[in-house]
Amino acid sequence: MQIYEDYWELTNEFTDYNGSKFLTVLTLCINFIDECKKQPTLQYSAELYKTLQELISQHPEMVSTKTGEPKNLASVRKSINQLVKMGFIEPFLEGYTPLSRDYVNARTNKKRQTLLSKIVYTHSAFGRSVTEHSDIRQMNFLIKTLVEHPEGKLNKSEIAALMLVDLENYPNDHLSKTELDTYLQQGIQSGFIERKYNQISYLWNLLAKLDNLKRVNDDLYFAEDAERIFGNLDDYLAKKRDPYLHRLYKNQLFEESEFYYGGRKCMLEKLSYPVLIASHIKPFIQSNDNEAYDPNNGLLLSRTLDSLFDLKYISFDDNGNMLKSKRLSDDVWQYWKHIKLDAVLLNDERKRYLAEHRNLLAQKDDGVI
Repeated sequence: MQIYEDYWELTNEFTDYNGSKFLTVLTLCINFIDECKKQPTLQYSAELYKTLQELISQHPEMVSTKTGEPKNLASVRKSINQLVKMGFIEPFLEGYTPLSRDYVNARTNKKRQTLLSKIVYTHSAFGRSVTEHSDIRQMNFLIKTLVEHPEGKLNKSEIAALMLVDLENYPNDHLSKTELDTYLQQGIQSGFIERKYNQISYLWNLLAKLDNLKRVNDDLYFAEDAERIFGNLDDYLAKKRDPYLHRLYKNQLFEESEFYYGGRKCMLEKLSYPVLIASHIKPFIQSNDNEAYDPNNGLLLSRTLDSLFDLKYISFDDNGNMLKSKRLSDDVWQYWKHIKLDAVLLNDERKRYLAEHRNLLAQKDDGVI
């Protein structure tokens, strides 16, 4: 497979999308486009573009406070191209999405975050520039790949690997895990990931600013999945998992499943899912160092059952019978209620953790937590 390196070029003059300089450049571009539209015969030209550059360069907000010099025109061009690639304005200064005006006028940064997410998802095209059209939506491809990823996350290196995909000639709307692994290996072997560090950082920064996406260390999740896995992210980031100890913890659960069920299977359904979650019974964030990596404080579960268990919609009594939260809909309960934990899994330590889990379920039902 040939290595491509030009399809995900993201210019990034600004990293603070709420900052006064970013908002000033966006406002000046919008107003300039509006003024140009008042002259129907006016066409894009290098001279017209130069006029906009100089307008931005000489604006008081852009003039250097140290030297009093106007903003460098090369940096101005980079900032305008950033707005084009992100989807705020159109190539050749043909127009802008109405959301751009809403973005400038937003009263809060939170409102801007939502608008930014809409603009980037629906209008961005990293192959665009002021003088070049493109309808290839890299961000849509990335989000779809995250949706379809069997682990529900993309790490920073995988996101870098996505930047190698020639979307103009790629037939699908996302990469499978196998395809993603292939691009990742090629990106490492070719040195692309190392060479394109800045490009990757620009995209990583943008992803951190979008609604419903969460970066946890070097992994990108949908916010709901991140909170399900890690609980309160502020607390989690204050207490980070030890990757080696967590791997040993998961391996011990694999070994337990293999011993009792002849393979790596969900301990409730007894099915060999391609992705199994080492689900903590007592939440990781509430566990001390011994409890956090104690395999008795874990169950190997499918993603669906892990979600129900982790969010305290279900629990289990000391006989392994499933218990229902009053927050769980009856149709879901009817589907799962006959599944139980086998007695071989219910040693005294696991029963102790399950007692704490039941207590947390009750607290959630009572609105205490």
